Amino acid sequence: MKMVKLSRFIAVASFALAAGTLRADPPTVMVLPFSGAIGPATAGFVTRGLERADKEGAQLVVLQIDTPGGLDTSMRVIIKAILASRVPVAVFVGPSGARAASAGTYILYASHIAAMAPGTNLGAATPIQIGMPSPSSPSPSPDKDKDKDKDKEKDKDKSKAGEESHGSQDTLTRKQIHDASAYIRGLAQMRGRNAEWGERAVREAVSLSADEALAQHVIDLSARDVTDLVAKLDGRKVTTSAGERSLSTSGAAVVTLEPDWKSRFLGIITEPSVALILMMLGVYGLFFEFSNPGWVLPGVVGGICLLVGLFALQMLPVNYAGLALILLGITFFIAEAFVPSYGSLGVGGVIAFAIGAVMLIDTDVPGFGIPLALIAALAVVSGVFVFLIAAVALRARRRPIVTGSEELIGSAGEMLEDAQTEGWARIHSESWRVHSALPLRRGQQVRVTARNGLVLTVAPVNETNKGG
Repeated sequence: MKMVKLSRFIAVASFALAAGTLRADPPTVMVLPFSGAIGPATAGFVTRGLERADKEGAQLVVLQIDTPGGLDTSMRVIIKAILASRVPVAVFVGPSGARAASAGTYILYASHIAAMAPGTNLGAATPIQIGMPSPSSPSPSPDKDKDKDKDKEKDKDKSKAGEESHGSQDTLTRKQIHDASAYIRGLAQMRGRNAEWGERAVREAVSLSADEALAQHVIDLSARDVTDLVAKLDGRKVTTSAGERSLSTSGAAVVTLEPDWKSRFLGIITEPSVALILMMLGVYGLFFEFSNPGWVLPGVVGGICLLVGLFALQMLPVNYAGLALILLGITFFIAEAFVPSYGSLGVGGVIAFAIGAVMLIDTDVPGFGIPLALIAALAVVSGVFVFLIAAVALRARRRPIVTGSEELIGSAGEMLEDAQTEGWARIHSESWRVHSALPLRRGQQVRVTARNGLVLTVAPVNETNKGG
């Protein structure tokens, strides 16, 4: 009986010890680092990362960012994913020297927890396609940033100045600024952050350092790195779409999720320069295949490159007038190889392609422009390529005909039988019915002087020489 009780005690103790061990291991913290311009690849990486964190039961996701900004559409996809996330999301601007400019500022405002490393900055959230404020717009100074009373007075002056300047701004610009201001204000009110400064970041493109952002309640805390941030968040309560969550990050395992191959591949092809090159390779590959049927490889490579390039372009803010000019320029290039235009089509193609490439990407967001040097290089290479093809085609036109019925005229042959006026002769290793005004004998050399259907008119070689 005592042995049974002892066994039960050991079993219960073992179970309690195991349960205590399980309780001692808190859920993991998942880190999603990304840097550079925010685009479709970044949005896909963050969205999939948040979904994975929810499936794996992570207690916190840390977005470690360093970005100069990015596309508005991609930024809004990320923000929607954060707002809908059941897992708390902390945005950490780091390491030291990093920034969260433009679109990065909106993402930080949307996060459940906002943190920055020393030596980082955020702000300059004016929509990039609008441009910077005019010189007449009021500009902030560090002293005024620190003085709340002066900030309020300045905000009032700024609002009045903005109303007076509406007459000089076009309607689209005003709508974009108001929309961006309302967007960041709504995010700030949702998270309890400084909405006034958020509006100034949109309207005046102001920026803050980490210490200033903490002092003005733009961020929640400052941390040296992710490890320090995780330690400081222990015990903090956060409200997500699934309700209130209490973080227990002390001793939690930190797992860094790097971009997968899909995100890296998408990031490469959505570079505007790469997309343009892929489209050019695709068009020229198909051109080679159609002009030389049977090569197969140029057509396969060209088709793949063209489809991938067009897929990348449809994810980017493309100016369709620029795309049409590029296609028109390529059409001129191809026409130059077949139509004797003495270079006018080729020159027109180079000009149309260069203008279209400059206009192609309809945004000035850093990281999404096409370098002028690349445009010039592609235009020159395409022009040289087309002119070389045109020169080869012109040279081919000047060469004597070596096939067809025209080539038979003047060809030499040998009689296969004796003939008074008509008989058979071997010409170009083929047997032809021939007609002659003079009698011919077997084995005699003859030359074709004319053709009438399937009957060739011939004359003896010595007679043709005399006639010449």
